[in-house]
Amino acid sequence: MASTPDPTTDERPGAYRWYVLGLLTLTSAFSVADRLVFSILLEDIKAAFSLSDTELGLIGGAAFSVVYVLAGFPAARLADRSVRKNIVAAAIAFWSLMTAVCGLATGFWTLFLARTGVGVGEGCSGPSSQSLVADYFARGELAKAMGFLTIGASMGTAGGLLIGGQLAVIFDWRWAFVLMGLPGLVLGAIIYLTLREPQRGRYAPAGTDMAQRPLGETIRTLTANRVFMGLALGWAVQIMIGYALAFWMAPVMLREFGISTGSVGLYLGLTFFLGGIPGPILGGYVTQWLTLRDERWRAWLPGVVSLGCVVPLAMSLTSDSFSAFLGWFGIAYAIYVASQAGIMSGIQAAAEPASRGFAVAIALFFNNLIGQALSLFVIGAASDALSPAYGSGALAIAMFAVCLAAGIVSLAIFIWTAAQMGPSGYLARMRGA
Repeated sequence: MASTPDPTTDERPGAYRWYVLGLLTLTSAFSVADRLVFSILLEDIKAAFSLSDTELGLIGGAAFSVVYVLAGFPAARLADRSVRKNIVAAAIAFWSLMTAVCGLATGFWTLFLARTGVGVGEGCSGPSSQSLVADYFARGELAKAMGFLTIGASMGTAGGLLIGGQLAVIFDWRWAFVLMGLPGLVLGAIIYLTLREPQRGRYAPAGTDMAQRPLGETIRTLTANRVFMGLALGWAVQIMIGYALAFWMAPVMLREFGISTGSVGLYLGLTFFLGGIPGPILGGYVTQWLTLRDERWRAWLPGVVSLGCVVPLAMSLTSDSFSAFLGWFGIAYAIYVASQAGIMSGIQAAAEPASRGFAVAIALFFNNLIGQALSLFVIGAASDALSPAYGSGALAIAMFAVCLAAGIVSLAIFIWTAAQMGPSGYLARMRGA
């Protein structure tokens, strides 16, 4: 059924758009928290079921990512022609329930299957959420809005570690899954009851075709769009770093410093929070300022940041001091998340309004198969292979090697992508460039 926008939303939504952005940011936070609480519980789960790092990487990556991308395509197609806020509300309710079900696992396969349920739910929310933001914020403000939306991922990473770790200490790892999952049902109800569906393509240039094209034509158009494909592929490689940090840093700390799960969740969660809040906001404002002058900064900035964050990460992983380890890591993460606004706003700007949801689904397809499934599996397998020679330090070595390779490759992709763009920033056009 086609969306019927509330007529009161046809004009600039004013303060209400920030309420919408707040709800969608919370949705992103719940999504990442429910996805990555698994990280702080890894060592407990490994001991309970006698699993290897390779098996943990499969549950954390492939079990989630494969169904995430499969669910994302039909959900994105629906998002481009239906009521997006209903899709988001239903998605968060489902994945929250499946997160709770993870606490009932009896072994590798039951936990694997429960994680696939989390992936199905989360795969349905991303395209609709980003498409909604693009219809509540004009193109000139989109990078700033996406920067705030990215805060949700940082909040979710911190919350999954901090709250999940404390719940595991107070109760156990099973109850941590249950208690992390259930609050999402409340947020889903709030979104369904209070979020208004905006007019689709509200800020699109005059004359833009708003009709949804046939599926085959939509895919051909997007895959032929070099700017979109460059941003999507660059993001997929670049986010290998993000998933490595979010998923494997807690086990690295547990093995390197011999502290409790609760302490790791507390300190690492706070570090994610302190680095992850200013980074996206600053990145959003800087991207907005730069792209008004030259659109190519939507690709240049993520490329520079992707490789730049690897330097403080190396300082962190080679630190003997726990405080230095956390300090350098916080800097690395703050630099990394500053890149997300440019990528996400660039994808929305490169796609037509009637295919924005599907564009996000394609980007997340590469994002999850390369950035999450491949990254987590390779790091886990490399850690197992290096363990005989390097012992507890094998995981840190494997993680850094993958992050360094991802930084170099993503920089090359983003440089190529910028070359496909014109320097047509708003200020450049005003100056006759």
